[in-house]
Amino acid sequence: MPETKIILGSEEWCSLPELQIPLIKVRVDSGAKTSALHAVNIAPFLRNGEHWVKFDINPIQNDLKTVIHCEAPLVDKRVVKSSSGFREQRFVIKTLLKLQDYTWSIEMTLTNRDSMGFRMLLGREAMSGRVLVDPEKQYLQGENTTESVKNLYKDAIIKPSGLKIGLLASNPDLYSNRRIMEAGEMRGHEMQFLNIKECYMKLDGTKPEIHYRGGRILNDLDAVIPRIRPSITYYGCSLVRQFEALKIFSLNSSTAITQSRDKLLSLQLLINSGVDIPTTGFANSPLDTDDLIKMVGGTPLIVKLLEGTQGKGVVLAETKKAAESVINAFKSLNANILVQEFIKEANGKDIRCFVIDGKVVAAIMREALPGEFRANIHLGGTAKLIKPTAEEKKIAIKATKAMGLKVAGVDIIRSSKGPLLLEVNSSPGLEGIETATNKDIAGKMILAIEKNFALQQEISKASPAIHADTTENENVENE
Repeated sequence: MPETKIILGSEEWCSLPELQIPLIKVRVDSGAKTSALHAVNIAPFLRNGEHWVKFDINPIQNDLKTVIHCEAPLVDKRVVKSSSGFREQRFVIKTLLKLQDYTWSIEMTLTNRDSMGFRMLLGREAMSGRVLVDPEKQYLQGENTTESVKNLYKDAIIKPSGLKIGLLASNPDLYSNRRIMEAGEMRGHEMQFLNIKECYMKLDGTKPEIHYRGGRILNDLDAVIPRIRPSITYYGCSLVRQFEALKIFSLNSSTAITQSRDKLLSLQLLINSGVDIPTTGFANSPLDTDDLIKMVGGTPLIVKLLEGTQGKGVVLAETKKAAESVINAFKSLNANILVQEFIKEANGKDIRCFVIDGKVVAAIMREALPGEFRANIHLGGTAKLIKPTAEEKKIAIKATKAMGLKVAGVDIIRSSKGPLLLEVNSSPGLEGIETATNKDIAGKMILAIEKNFALQQEISKASPAIHADTTENENVENE
């Protein structure tokens, strides 16, 4: 321990020599107990029988093309409560911190700090007995220029891979969209955010095109990732069909998205594929209301708008009178509705399985707020990591295949009759599941695109006999 305490400002530059990070800007905050380091692609592993963790870091704020691959001994897993009250389980590492001539070992939690102003936070536990903070000063240990920092990391810049990927969505600031853009750039791809409403198409027998914002032609894209809001499903799927006509790969096809958005059609497809669902009724005439209620086992029951999403347009009717009122009110608006049995024993909980390329890559249990029956994260529900049963995995994979989707969020409810499928979402959100599981789901979506192009290259190199051999194709895809 140094005889004289180091005086730091509220912002400083430091290095993490064991992580091969020569310089990183740090927020010095004695009000925070725990130190934190920005990290993505976090993955624990064993080395000589000891627990380690590997992760990637973009050490320069707002620069996703500069990446350092890090490894560190894993000290602990800890639940950390953020300033906004959100609880997150994080991996804890121990590594050396260097500030000018002073070096000592500190513990830090790993978390995605993209929404924060600094890639690193130095908390009071790491400063105890060593540091005094003058919150009105900055860079008391030396300032650095943007050029000098970038020069230190010139060998860590990812070289483009040649794939041009468009993210077809509406809001670039949405967590899921930011993470997909980030994941693609971190894997060396040229990512383009394409606002659905600013895309338009030219239908032509010899030269079809898709244009964007004043005439830029998008025909040179290799792939698109469609994330289409329910309110613009028709136009969004029309665009995806045009991309498909141009032989541009779409992570989810237009047909699959259209099927998944029609709740009635999707349930019919699921039943035909042997997937169990809660007993569901569908009708159009108010004269059918009484029998419709009996059909699903009486009240309480759920009434759903066919076009609803994220828990919107879903009502719990606890009495027959309430059910009749809600059903008839929806019908008076000429809205298409489903009536579904209420699974009381689920206690406001459901399971979200995230499926990519025919595999369940992550799963969480979502729990509704007290007094609420919908467990959606957007409605204040909480999420925690779980291990789904073999039957639940089987249902999720079968449901995704029935829809024809490559990427899907599959919602399952546990009932006295066994697991039942609630819904298949073709544009599932990433924030809740990435936070709860610490898995790089966005990266796995990008990997699915890479895998498609690798498969196509294998097929193009193969003989005509292998082209017709679907078993061989499946083996390549499952590697």
